[in-house]
Formats: sequence, C-alpha cells, structure tokens
Amino acid sequence: MGVLDSIVFGFSVALTPANLLYVFAGVLLGTVVGVLPGLGPTAAIALLLPLTYTVEPTSAIILLAGIYYGSMYGGTITSVLLRLPGEAASVVTTFDGYEMARQGRAGPALSIAAIGSFVGATVALVGLTLLARPLAEFAVGFGPAEYTALAVLGILLVAYLGTGSFSRALVMAAGGLLLATVGQDPITGAARFSFGSLDLLGGLDLVSVAMGLFGVGELLHNVANRHGAAPLARVGRLLPDRADAKRSIAPVARGSVLGFLVGALPGGGGLMGSLASYAVEKKVAPEPERFGRGAIEGVAGPETANNASSTSAFIPLLTLGLPSNSVLALLFGALLLQGVTPGPLLATENPEIFWGVIASMYIGNVMLLALNLPLVGVFIRLLRVRIGVLSSVAVLLTLIGVYSIGNSTFDMGAVLAFGVLGFLLKQAGFEPGPLVLAFVLGSLLESSFRQALLLSNGSFGIFVLRPVSAVLLGVTVVLLAVAAVRAWRSRVSGRRNPESTTEGVG
Repeated sequence: MGVLDSIVFGFSVALTPANLLYVFAGVLLGTVVGVLPGLGPTAAIALLLPLTYTVEPTSAIILLAGIYYGSMYGGTITSVLLRLPGEAASVVTTFDGYEMARQGRAGPALSIAAIGSFVGATVALVGLTLLARPLAEFAVGFGPAEYTALAVLGILLVAYLGTGSFSRALVMAAGGLLLATVGQDPITGAARFSFGSLDLLGGLDLVSVAMGLFGVGELLHNVANRHGAAPLARVGRLLPDRADAKRSIAPVARGSVLGFLVGALPGGGGLMGSLASYAVEKKVAPEPERFGRGAIEGVAGPETANNASSTSAFIPLLTLGLPSNSVLALLFGALLLQGVTPGPLLATENPEIFWGVIASMYIGNVMLLALNLPLVGVFIRLLRVRIGVLSSVAVLLTLIGVYSIGNSTFDMGAVLAFGVLGFLLKQAGFEPGPLVLAFVLGSLLESSFRQALLLSNGSFGIFVLRPVSAVLLGVTVVLLAVAAVRAWRSRVSGRRNPESTTEGVG
C-alpha cells in the first residue's frame, strides 16, 4: 500500500464507533490529567496499564496515546491560570502565560496555546505519515548489532537530554538494566537475582514497576511536597486581538518545525521541544526583554513545539521500537503486554495498530481543539479537587487494578515497594524515567548483544564493522565525551569561583 492507501486504511480503523469512543475518552481524560496539578500523563498511563489486558490492542494504544497528547493541552490551563504546570512540558508556559493572566489576558494566552498546539501537532502528524514507512523500511535491515547500538543510544539520549543531572540519570539507567536481569536467563534458563522466590523467577512485571514508580511514587511525592499555588487568574476575553494573532504567526510556524525535529530524535519529547522553542523565540525577538513579562510569543512558540515534538516522538517508537521518554516507554510496554513488538515490522505485521493510531491522532487533535476553547471554564472547576483525596482514590484503584491482572498479592506488594522507592528517589533528586526506560529496553539490549556475539563467535568487532551500528556507537561516544568535558569545566569553574557555590547558603 502507498502512503495514501495506508492512511485511508488507518482512518477506516480509527473511525469505527468503538475506536472513536476511545479517542474521545483518551483526549478528554488526558486534558483532565493535564489540568490536575501533580498527576501528569506518566502516572495516569501507569495507573491505566491493567486496562490494556482487557481491551483490543489497537483500541488500547489509541486510548493511551490520546491521554499522552491530550495532557499537553490540559497542562497549559494551570500553567497560565495558576503558574503551576499540569505536566513537565508545560513548565515553560508559566514564564509568560501567567504574566499574561495577571494582566487580564489569560483568554488570549489559552486560545493561542490551543490553536498553536493544534497546528504543531497537525504538522508533526503529516511528517509522521510521510516518514514512517521509509524509516521503517530502512530499519528492516537492522540486525542484533544495530539494535544493541540503538538501545544504548536511546537510553543515553534520555539521560543526556533530560532536565536533571546526567550522572544521576546514568545511575538510574544502570539500575533499570539491573532490574531487567531479574528472573531466568533467556538463553541458559539459569535463575538470576530471584533469591529463591518463585514470583521473582519470572522476572519483574512492567505493570508493577511502572505503576509503583510513576503512579504511587508520583502521588506520594506530590502529597508530600504540596505548596500553595498562585492565586487563580480570571480568564476574561477568550479570543486574541489582531496584534496578538500577528505576533503569534511566526512563533507557531517555527515551533511546528523545531518541535517536529526535536521529537523525532530518540530522547526528544515535549519538554525538550518547548525549551528549545522558548530559547529560539527569545533570541530572534526584536525586544527580548519582553519575555518573562507576558510576551505572547513565549506562549505560542513553546506550546506549539510541545505538541509537535510529543507527536513526532511516535516516529522512533513505531518505526524503530525505541521509546523516547518515560511515557512512550509505558506505551511500548503496553504493546508488549498485548504480544505486539513495536519496530520496523509493525507496519506490515500489524498495520491496523500502526496506521490506526496515526489516524486516530488526526481525529484526536480536532477533538482537543473543539474541547479546549469552549470548555475552559469547566476544566478550571477541576482545580477544586484536593490532591489528597485524588491521591487516596488513585492508590486504591491502582492496587485493585494490579491485583485484577494476576490475582497476586505479590504484585500488590511490588507496586507498594516500588512506590516507596519512587518517592524516595524523587525526594533525593533522582528522576525514575531513565530507570523505567532502561528496564523496558533491557531485555532487547541483552538479547541483541548476546545474539550479536554469537553471530561473530565472540568478537566485538561486529559492532564497528557494520556501518549503522558503528555510526550509532560513534554518536554515543561523542555524547559521553561532551558530557565528560562539561562536567570537567563545571568543576574547574567551581574551583575558580568558590563563592558562587556558597552563594545564598545560610
């Protein structure tokens, strides 16, 4: 099938009554998740993973994908009105969005953000539609050496492009790889780190790990770190005036392209796209001093890039089987739970999933635009829900959900244990995202690595003699070298200016 035939087939899948309902449910729930401060798409999807056992694979991924890109819309509302991002990618919107709200311009900020998000996501979807098949066809020739290098690069990029410490992210990734080895050796069948437990002999369950670290752990962290939010601003007039619209055209155009490019890279995503867009807009602006004081360009560009990069992040997931961030790692895991392996063969072996999900995203973005503009007032009322009540109900539903999967009290205990671990990691400044991504990719990395060595009779030369794996490993080495140089310069700078490290202490 050509691209046109493929997308028509995708719409025939997405436009069935059941899948239309799942699209609507996903984007609506995603918007609600984005509006509620502290929940976020990662926790929501982690809590809903048990649902994927009872739903047809295409419908399950359509629902979870809708929650993901829908939350990008919803997070804007609290960023503008409360200076409190509903999810991480909306942090940048607080810089100028809340200042606009204080000036009585919350309505234009929200409407421009919704329109820009729709445009950015649509541009990224067109790019996804055009590039998905060629990239998948290119990746069909990948062997164990290429997948090994790709998995290593994917884990490293998430750590390198993350917002936290690179060294801490690497520690988390190493922990995830260690957890992935629990259970039986895939080749010899020997028990590893099971400590005589039959429950551990089958390995740790992705649902328990994800629901614990992202679901329970995130909820505990939010309850423990509740802070008084800024006063709720009034929305006022919704539509922007001619001057705001004119100022927003170029940022929306730049944000669409920049966000698509950032998201298409393994390790990219909404947060990186919005940060990059804000930096670009501030640099090209004739009056950069306006940024941080209510510049509508600081809302239009990042919000557009946020949704564009979140959408294009599906390119490496669907075509290479490489999740770019923790949310897509959960989607990757949801497909694995359904017996479907994302990667180059997904488009040919499961075209209903591949093209059905892409087509559903076109429909979902139209639904989001229709929901966000007229129903802002309704979503604002959700801010009255107390986080303590929400967290208690969510934890209870989590335990019921995980028990319903295998009727195992061990799984319930694992969720609680990983929940406490996730809470302690967040309190200590460690982000669990790289850990879960490495856990998901761990089995692929191990099996590909060992298969490559078996094919080469134990020679590591196979990784540098094959062109694609050599290039991927070369990029990995360059990233590690850059990170090492940055760390060295930071230490040197700290020694030369010791007062800067103690400034503000006391």
